[in-house]
Amino acid sequence: MDKIEFKPIGYIKSGYKTLDEIPRQSILAPASRAKIILDSRYQDGLLTLDESEYIIILFHFHKTNDCELRFIPRHSEKKKLRGVFATRSPRRPNPIGMSVVRLIGIRGNEIEFEGVDMLDGTPVLDIKPYSSGLNPPQ
Repeated sequence: MDKIEFKPIGYIKSGYKTLDEIPRQSILAPASRAKIILDSRYQDGLLTLDESEYIIILFHFHKTNDCELRFIPRHSEKKKLRGVFATRSPRRPNPIGMSVVRLIGIRGNEIEFEGVDMLDGTPVLDIKPYSSGLNPPQ
C-alpha cells in the first residue's frame, strides 16, 4: 500500500488540555470557543471563508495510538458491538477527525470558532466551508 503523508496547516488553541475534558462531539459544546492558528503560509487561502457561517475542520487525532476494529462504544445506550467504521471513535486505522463548527471570525491567520471538541495543540489538516445545500437532507 502506498504511504500517504499529511502536514498540518495549523494547530488548535483550545481550553481542553486532557482527553477527559473533551466533549464527544462538537454539537455537545456549542458555546465552547477555540482558535485555529494557521501557518502564515496559508493565510491567503482564507479569502472569503468568512462568508460561511459554519466550517468543517479536518484534524489528526494526535493522541490516539491504537485502533480497535470492533468494540462497544462507551456512550452507547444499547451496548451493542460495532465496527469502527460505524462509529465516530478517534481510535481508527487513520486517526482523522472531522468537526462542523460555527465560524466566529478571522483575524490574520487566526480563525475563531464555537463548538470545539479538540485538544489544545491538535494538528489541523484542512478547513472547508460547510454548505447545507451540498449535503444530503436529514
